[in-house]
Amino acid sequence: MTIRLVVDGRGTLRRGILDALVAQADGRVEIALHLGDRDADFHAACLQRMEVRNGKLGHLLRDHQTRGADMALLASPGFQNLMATAVDQMHRGSQYYNYRSHNLVNLQDYLDYYHIVTEALADRIAAAGATHALFMNMPHLGYDTMLYQVARGMGLKTLVLCQTTYSDRFFSMERIEDMGQFDPRDTDAPPLPIKKGDQPDLFYMDDRWQTEGPRGRITRAAVANYLKHIVLRDPASLLRPDRMIADLRRISAIYGALPDWRDPFAKFFHRNEMPYYEKLASFEGQAVDYAAKFVYIPLHNQPEMSTSALGGVFRDQALMVETVARHLPQGWRIYVKENPRQNSFARGPLFWHRLSRLPSVQILPSHAPTHELTARAQLTATVAGTAGWEALIKGRPALVFGGGWWKSFPGVSRFHEGIDLQAVAATTFPHEALEHAAGQLIARCHDGVIELLYSRMKQALDERANVATAAKGILDLLEGRVAPTFRASKEDPCPTASS
Repeated sequence: MTIRLVVDGRGTLRRGILDALVAQADGRVEIALHLGDRDADFHAACLQRMEVRNGKLGHLLRDHQTRGADMALLASPGFQNLMATAVDQMHRGSQYYNYRSHNLVNLQDYLDYYHIVTEALADRIAAAGATHALFMNMPHLGYDTMLYQVARGMGLKTLVLCQTTYSDRFFSMERIEDMGQFDPRDTDAPPLPIKKGDQPDLFYMDDRWQTEGPRGRITRAAVANYLKHIVLRDPASLLRPDRMIADLRRISAIYGALPDWRDPFAKFFHRNEMPYYEKLASFEGQAVDYAAKFVYIPLHNQPEMSTSALGGVFRDQALMVETVARHLPQGWRIYVKENPRQNSFARGPLFWHRLSRLPSVQILPSHAPTHELTARAQLTATVAGTAGWEALIKGRPALVFGGGWWKSFPGVSRFHEGIDLQAVAATTFPHEALEHAAGQLIARCHDGVIELLYSRMKQALDERANVATAAKGILDLLEGRVAPTFRASKEDPCPTASS
C-alpha cells in the first residue's frame, strides 16, 4: 500500500528532508497534503496569525464551505479538552504578546476559529486520500495541534518527531502523550556515561541567569518597542506626552530593579507587561533558606512545547504548585523560581495571587542558582522540564506532571492523587541505573538533525548527509522497520497530555 502523507513541516531543512524521503521511498510514499512555507500546499504560519499568505493551493480557508468533515473529531473522546489545548496555544499569537498578531479577542472568537480551521483541514485531508500524518516537530503552535487532532480523529496513522538535546538525534512517537514512555529493559544497549552531579549542557540557557549581576538600564530597544506599541496599539497617547514620559520613567525603574541580563522589553512591549516585571522585581530581595525542607519548582517558559503540548491540565502551572501544596508534608516549603526567559504570558496578576494564597510557597529571586536548588531540594517537581533531568544527574528524585522525555528513568515519580511526597523524597537509585536507562533511550533515538536551532550542537554538520540520514530514519519508521522511541504500554496509568 502506498503511504499518502499529510505533513506539517516548515523551513528549508525539513523541506529537504521531506524531498529526500519521497525520493528514497521510490513511489512507496506520496505527499498528499503539506502545510509548510509558500512552496508547500498551504502556508502554515499564516493560520496562526490569521494572515493571507498563499501556498501552491492558495489559502486553506479561501472559498471553503462546510461539509461536516470534522465530525470524527467532534465525536472524539475528550473533545472539549482537545479544543481547550488548541485554544490555549492560539493565545500565543494574540495582540498582548505579538506585534504581528491575530484578531481573536474573546472565547467565542477562538472557538469559532477552531471549528472553521479543523473543518477545513478535515475536508482537505479527506479529499487528498491521506493515510498517514507526519509532524516534523511536536505540535504546540495551535494550527499544528488542530491538524494533529483532526488526523487522529479521522483515524490516520500519526508519527510525531522531536529533536533531542543529544547532539544529532531525534525522538519519535505515534501519539503526543507517549512522550517519555518506554521500558529501559526492552533493549540491551551500552550505558551512556554521565558524570554524577554534572550540569546538562543546554545551549539555550545562559550562566549569567544563575548569578546576582548588576542592575539593568533602559535600552534603545526598549524605547523603540515602547514607541512601536504606542503607534500600533495606542496612538492616542501621542497626544499625551505627559503619559508617555510617565511610561518611560516606569520602564526605566523596571530595568533598574532587575538584573541587566533580563532586558524585559528588548523584543516586545505592551502595557500589560509592566505589572509582571514589577512583580518579579518585588521578589529580588528574598532570602533563601537552603537548610529548610523544600520542594523546588522551576517554572517553565510559556508558551512552549513542554507545557502547551506535554502538560495536559498542568499547562496551568499554578495548578501544579497548588497540587504540590495539597500533598506537602507538614513543615515543608515550596520554592518557586520564575523562568529567566519568561514574559507576562500566563503570568497575569491572578496567577501570582493564586500562589500568594499558599502559605508554604516562596517565590525566589532571579539569581537563586537552580543547580544548588536541585541539589538541596527534597525533590524537584516539574511539568516536563530539564530541571527534572538535572536533579536525576545529581542523584536527587524528580516528580513529573507531564511528558518529560526522562520520565521513565530511575528516580522519577509520576504524579497521581494521594502521592506521598516523603516517599518520593526518600527515593534512591544507583547512578549506574541512570546511565543504563539513558543508554537505552539513546539507542531508541534516530540519527539526524530535524530542527535547525539544534544544528549548533553538532560540529561541522554535513547538511547533505544529515538530510539523507534523517529521511531514511523517518522512512523506516513509516514503513515499520524501526519502532518509535516512545510507546506507552496499555497498563501505563500516567496522566499526561490529552490525545
